[in-house]
Amino acid sequence: MSGLAAIPSTSASTGCGDAPVLRERGQREVFCGLTGIVWLHRKIQDAFFLVVGSRTCAHLIQSAAGVMIFAEPRFATAIMDDRDLAGLADANDELDRVVTRLIERRPDIRLLFLVGSCPSEVIKLDLSRAAARLSQRFAPAVRVLSYSGSGIETTFTEGEDACLAALVPTLPAEPAEAPSALLVVGALAEVVEDQLGRLLAALGIGTVRFLPPRRATELPPVGRNTRFILAQPFLAETARLLEKRGARRIAAPFPLGAEGTTLWLRAVADAWGIDAATTRGVTAVGEQRARQAMTRARELLAGKRIFFFPDSQLEIPLARFLSRELGMELVEVGTPYLHRQLLAEELALLPAGTALSEGQHVDNQLDRARAARPDLVVCGLGLANPLEAEGITTKWSIELLFTPIQGYEQAADLAELFARPLVRRARLRV
Repeated sequence: MSGLAAIPSTSASTGCGDAPVLRERGQREVFCGLTGIVWLHRKIQDAFFLVVGSRTCAHLIQSAAGVMIFAEPRFATAIMDDRDLAGLADANDELDRVVTRLIERRPDIRLLFLVGSCPSEVIKLDLSRAAARLSQRFAPAVRVLSYSGSGIETTFTEGEDACLAALVPTLPAEPAEAPSALLVVGALAEVVEDQLGRLLAALGIGTVRFLPPRRATELPPVGRNTRFILAQPFLAETARLLEKRGARRIAAPFPLGAEGTTLWLRAVADAWGIDAATTRGVTAVGEQRARQAMTRARELLAGKRIFFFPDSQLEIPLARFLSRELGMELVEVGTPYLHRQLLAEELALLPAGTALSEGQHVDNQLDRARAARPDLVVCGLGLANPLEAEGITTKWSIELLFTPIQGYEQAADLAELFARPLVRRARLRV
C-alpha cells in the first residue's frame, strides 16, 4: 500500500463526529479501577500500590496479575476486617501501622499510592488526609499519594486516570525559559515507549518525556512550554489537570495500527512545524512494515462483523483500526464514556452511520448482540463465557490493556488478538 494519501481529514465534520449516540443507564458489568494496578505497578519501578480494601479486593488483584507465590510484587492489600467496618478499630491507626511496616520492609519504595476501594469509601476513610500525614512523616525518602480505584461508579481503566491525575499536582514546575518539550501521557509497555521515543527523536523532537515515568524520582516538569499528547483515550481527568497547569494538548487519533500511529506522529510533527516530507521519511518504513505484517489477519477478518460492549474506553480507537485497516464491519460500538473532545479525531475516521452507544444497560445490549449475531463480540470476562456458551465468539477486552498494542511494531499483534478467537472457533467446529 502506498500509505495515507487517501485518508480523509480528521475534522469533526466527517465520519461520526456529529453522529447520534444511544445513551444507556442500567445494570453494569465491569471490573473496578483496582485492576489498573496490574499494569501500573510494572511501569513505575520504585512505586508501591497499597489497596485499602477487603479480601475480595486482594483476590481480584492477585488473580488478575497472576502473581506467583515466590514473587514480590509492588502491590498489596491492607485488608479491612469486620472491626474496621463496624468502627470498633481506628482505621487510621491501623493504616499507619501497615504503612510503617511496609516501608521498613521495602526500603526501595520512593512513591507509595494508597488506593481506595468500595469498602474504604463506604466507611468514609479519608485516604487523602492519610496520604498527606504519612507523606510528611516519611519525607523526603518516600512520597505518599492517594487515589480511588473503587468500582462503585468507575470502569477499570479509570484507575489509571485517577492514578496519573494524583501525580499531576506533584510534577515539578517547568522553568519559564525552558524550551518546548513533549509529554507523552499514558502507561505504555517499555518496549513501546522505547519505539515511540526513537521515532519522535527521528522527527527532531528535542525533549520527550513520559507520564508515568519509569521511576518516581524522574517526574517530568510541566508548564506553559509543555505540549502533551495522549497515548490512551481514557485519561480525561489527567488531561484536564495538565491543561490547568498550562500544558497544551495535541489532538490526534491514538497510536493503534499503522494508520493510527502515523497520524499520531504526524500530529506531533505538525505541532513542532516539521515539514511533511521529513515526517513521511520517518514514518514510511514502519507504516509499510506494519501493513504487510497485518496481511494474514486482514484476510481472516475482512468482512467479519464485530460488536463492542462498553468496557475499557478503547472501543472507538479499536473500532477505527478494525474497520479501516482490517476491513471489519462495525455492528455497534459501545463505550462506557464518550469524551467527544478527546475522541474527535477518532470519531471523524469511523464509517458514517456507525451505531454508537454510551453507558451500559447489560440486558438491552445483550439483546441487541444476540439479535445481530456478529462474528465477534468484544466484552468483559463476565459476559464472555455466557456468550460463548450461546455460540457467539468473544474477545476479552481486558487483554487489550495487558498486552502492548501501540505503535507500528505491535500492529500485527493487535490484529492477531482479534483473529485468534475466530481461529479457535473454526478449529472447535472441525
